[in-house]
Amino acid sequence: MDEQKRTELDQLGEFELINRLTKKFKSKNNSSIYGVGDDAAVINSTDKEAILASTDTLIEGVHFDLTYVPLSFLGYKAVSVNVSDICAMNAKPEQVLISIAVSNRFSVEALEELYNGIAEACEFYKVDLVGGDTTSSTSGLIINVTVLGKANKNKITYRSGAKEYDLIVASGDLGSAYMGLQVLEREKMVFNENPSIQPDLDGNDYIIQRQLKPQARMDIVKQLEELEIIPSSMIDISDGLASEVMHICKSSKKGCVLYMEKLPIDTKTVSAALDFNLDHNTCALNGGEDYELLFTINQKDFDKIKKHPNFSVIGHVTSENEGMYLVDKNDSAIALKAQGWKHF
Repeated sequence: MDEQKRTELDQLGEFELINRLTKKFKSKNNSSIYGVGDDAAVINSTDKEAILASTDTLIEGVHFDLTYVPLSFLGYKAVSVNVSDICAMNAKPEQVLISIAVSNRFSVEALEELYNGIAEACEFYKVDLVGGDTTSSTSGLIINVTVLGKANKNKITYRSGAKEYDLIVASGDLGSAYMGLQVLEREKMVFNENPSIQPDLDGNDYIIQRQLKPQARMDIVKQLEELEIIPSSMIDISDGLASEVMHICKSSKKGCVLYMEKLPIDTKTVSAALDFNLDHNTCALNGGEDYELLFTINQKDFDKIKKHPNFSVIGHVTSENEGMYLVDKNDSAIALKAQGWKHF
């Protein structure tokens, strides 16, 4: 009898694994407009509106380290990263359900601190906590957040809609959350070696804030609406810019050209990268956890955003057979590679 073939998880990666596990599932209900494969599922609600749903799980030791992450910040971040998925569909978040699995090393007061952060985020994003579950864990803290949102069907933006010659636009700045993580990890190592030494965080407030307490860009969704722009495709930048651009291109069956000199990078990120002997452009491309929005727009909308302080045009969409490239400061074209967050 032949031995059953064993495939290791890291041979596939997250998205190939998802495709393999879900490819046999077909929609049975007409209300299921869009399922696996984007930032959120889309479910029919009324003739004009749809409900959007997304879920994420955060696990202690994998997604967060309580050595330097305050529980209130963790609660806030757990909501933010899920709200960001709804924003990436050009939609408005409205409800969250939160489930936790917790070990007996946590006190009631500690969990209250976690939920204080959740409450702050719910208030900031104007979303309602409408349910969840609580259970025990033998391996630390696990948080699952499901978020529900709403949008007009004709304004929902998928990853798959990019058109040739579209402009590629990023909101905010990139790479700062990654550099914030580097600072926190450095100070953790120092503390482990000598607990009497106080952490040296001077001058790094901005990048640490970007890591510990990121903001979902609901404001960008609102600004696009005010500018009367419906992006042709959109995604949030959670796994790194390069990875997300490639998701849009693969979903849209297109290629792209990005320009290194156009990447929006804050001076504090550049300074921190220099301290760690890292290339700040690489941090922007592959760092992840920025939770900015990456989207494509028709060239006719360029005049609407060209002077906008929150938007940077970083490249354009090409045909699929032209591939995906980054043009560096020497005008050399480098094949784009995704080196961001690896889940396995």
